[in-house]
Parts: sequence; C-alpha cells; structure tokens
Amino acid sequence: MSTNCYIYRCAAKQDMYIYLAEENDFDCIDEKLKRSLGELTFAMTLELNKNTRLVKENPVKVMENLQSQKFHLQLPAETSIEKLMSKLTR
Repeated sequence: MSTNCYIYRCAAKQDMYIYLAEENDFDCIDEKLKRSLGELTFAMTLELNKNTRLVKENPVKVMENLQSQKFHLQLPAETSIEKLMSKLTR
C-alpha cells in the first residue's frame, strides 16, 4: 500500500517540514500549530510506502499520521514535540 503526500518547508525552523495528505489542505492543522510553523513553502510530492527511505522519519509512522490526522510534522533534531507543544499552550 502506498500513500501520496505533499511536503512543505516551515519557515519557523530549518529542517522543519509538514507532510499533508491533501495538497494545500492547511485546514487540518490546528490554528496555533499553524501559526508556529511560519510561512509554508511547497517542497515536493512524495509517494510513500513502508519501504520508502526518509532521512529523519519512519515512513510507517508518517503514513499513520497522514491517515489519522491528515498531517505529519517533521521537527528539527534539536526540537522535541514536548518542547513545541509547551510553547503552543502558553
């Protein structure tokens, strides 16, 4: 099974990307999270399957997130999801 996704660079941080299940479907992203990403710039379309090699992400996890929440956020190595979420709840 394969899944198409649309990848956008997030201006807020280098190496931060958001993968979307549908092209330009930014409505699936929580408004606070969307604001924290900065300007989003289209990077590429990618067909994912369990054997797709991604530099920083597990393709199965990305596909699960795309199916369940319509997006997947790739954080820079020095940023944890906990750190990002604590900034959003302030």
